[in-house]
Amino acid sequence: MKVLDIAAYGLEPEAKKSFLIEKLNSLCEYHYSRCPSYRRVLDTMFGGCRAAPDLAGLPYLPVRLFKNHELLSVDRSEVVKTMTSSGTSGQQVSRIFLDKLTAGLQIKVLSGIVSSVLGQQRLPMMVLDTSSTVSNRLQFSARTAGVLGFSMFGRDITFALNNDLSIDFEGVEAFAQKYVGHKVLLFGFTAFIWENVVMKLEALGAKINLDGGILLHGGGWKRLEALSVNDEMFKRRLREVTGITRVHNYYGMVEQTGSIYMECEAGHLHSSSFSEIVIRDPLTFRLLPPGEVGLVQLFSVLPHSYPGHVLLSEDLGEILPVTRCPCGRRGSVVRIHGRVPNAEVRGCSDVHAG
Repeated sequence: MKVLDIAAYGLEPEAKKSFLIEKLNSLCEYHYSRCPSYRRVLDTMFGGCRAAPDLAGLPYLPVRLFKNHELLSVDRSEVVKTMTSSGTSGQQVSRIFLDKLTAGLQIKVLSGIVSSVLGQQRLPMMVLDTSSTVSNRLQFSARTAGVLGFSMFGRDITFALNNDLSIDFEGVEAFAQKYVGHKVLLFGFTAFIWENVVMKLEALGAKINLDGGILLHGGGWKRLEALSVNDEMFKRRLREVTGITRVHNYYGMVEQTGSIYMECEAGHLHSSSFSEIVIRDPLTFRLLPPGEVGLVQLFSVLPHSYPGHVLLSEDLGEILPVTRCPCGRRGSVVRIHGRVPNAEVRGCSDVHAG
């Protein structure tokens, strides 16, 4: 069963489980043979590389490891893109190296996931960011990668902010008037939208009319949590200043780009056919059942150029005990609760991988 032959949400649970364990075991062997740092971690912490009977038995890397080490399973000459995670000033960032195969898989899978929300047609698109975000096409920040990745679903792309982060009222109004009565795509990063669109419009006592828009947004919830802003408040105050009513949050990380968990019409985040999540106790790392909150461990069949296929994050979440979502999508229903306070998951991140 080839990755690209599968619909984004096309597999029933048992078929998906079988597909994932086969592909992920294969990726473990592949990266073990090609990435010395990955091999060192597995040898030290997991006793080597052995076929696992289920997802929980697969060896994992803490996502923090990518902030301290460059992990590759291909020759550097095969790297076509280097992506970096978001980070506040002074923080280390992850550097993720993509070859042509991995980048292509990410695009194809992301397309299938997003098309389930937007449909197959490319829509007029407004990016709630600045054009300078995409100025460097060789070294991608998380924002750059996000804007460029989601831009493949749009046309006539307009940026809502000037490069000094002020709102381009003239450009926004022109876009709104041009596509009045039409479905349009809006994209941006959650915290960035809050601080540079919502709060600035509120401070100015101004509004912009984007009520025909479908907003896809993600990232930055840790920052908003510090401001006591939750999902309901974000959507309500965004609606008050822009008229936007169709809002889809997504969860993902640069270390597994393409394998995002998209919010459906019922307000649930779903895993796709190419990814999965399990939850572990933050202290014992034992597997937790649906409905219990713990560390989010993520699986993706997409990473071939680096060993990012099984990662233990520093996020807290749970799998909801929902048999079938009203939206009709297959895939686990996930809720993310934010970051572990002062997160630093111990364990194999302590192993020198160099």
